Amino acid sequence: MTNYGMAYFLEDKSGMLTGSEFVDLNDRIRLSYICTARDTNQTVYMIYDATTVDSSSRPLLALTFGPNNALGTVHISPDDSMPMRQYLKKASTLGSTKHRKFVASDGHEYRWNWRVEGDQEWTCTNTLGYIVAYYNLKTPGEPEYADSSGCMLTVEQPYHELIPEMLASLMIMRHIAEYDL
Repeated sequence: MTNYGMAYFLEDKSGMLTGSEFVDLNDRIRLSYICTARDTNQTVYMIYDATTVDSSSRPLLALTFGPNNALGTVHISPDDSMPMRQYLKKASTLGSTKHRKFVASDGHEYRWNWRVEGDQEWTCTNTLGYIVAYYNLKTPGEPEYADSSGCMLTVEQPYHELIPEMLASLMIMRHIAEYDL
């Protein structure tokens, strides 16, 4: 990926949990979040790198949700998976389910929090409290856009290697909030 020294602004094309494209406004990365299987026992979503035609057809990550929208399994690689509740743990035992932490592939802990920063629906911070990523909803009163939800995932440039994990963990957090898990 080209390093411009600026954040990655990933436009969420649909704004829906059921699938979307996340496209950097500077064309540095494009990720697809696609539902690949759905039945009464599970729903499976894959995150693909769709940046170039040559991009791998193998998913970067997979999310399997259980029956009745229950949390399921995160598939980090073909050989590495874990239950979502273990991957995204509550930040405190008595705290909100909308405040969770996870350890990314860089070995560092990150925390997703719901509605703690101004206009940010979701905010991800590192252990020092610095914002590394956030998700904004379309601003009320903002005009409709063709082929866009108006929602945006922003990942700070030093964390660009974690973009697929930030997207996967964000989608799990949004799922938790949507289904009150």
